[in-house]
Amino acid sequence: MNKIYATCTDAVRDIPNGATLLVGGFGLVGIPENLIAALRDLGIKDLSCVSNNCG
Repeated sequence: MNKIYATCTDAVRDIPNGATLLVGGFGLVGIPENLIAALRDLGIKDLSCVSNNCG
C-alpha cells in the first residue's frame, strides 16, 4: 500500500458516505481546509467529524 498520494482527493477517495472522521489541529490554522474541499469535490456526505478543539 502506497501512503503517498498526488492529491488530497486521491487520499480521501476511499472514505465512504456516513464515515466518522477524527481531525486535529490548533485554532483557526488547524482547520483541515484541503480535507473538507476534497470530500466536497467527491460528493462524500453524511459524515460525522470529531475535532479536538473548538477552533
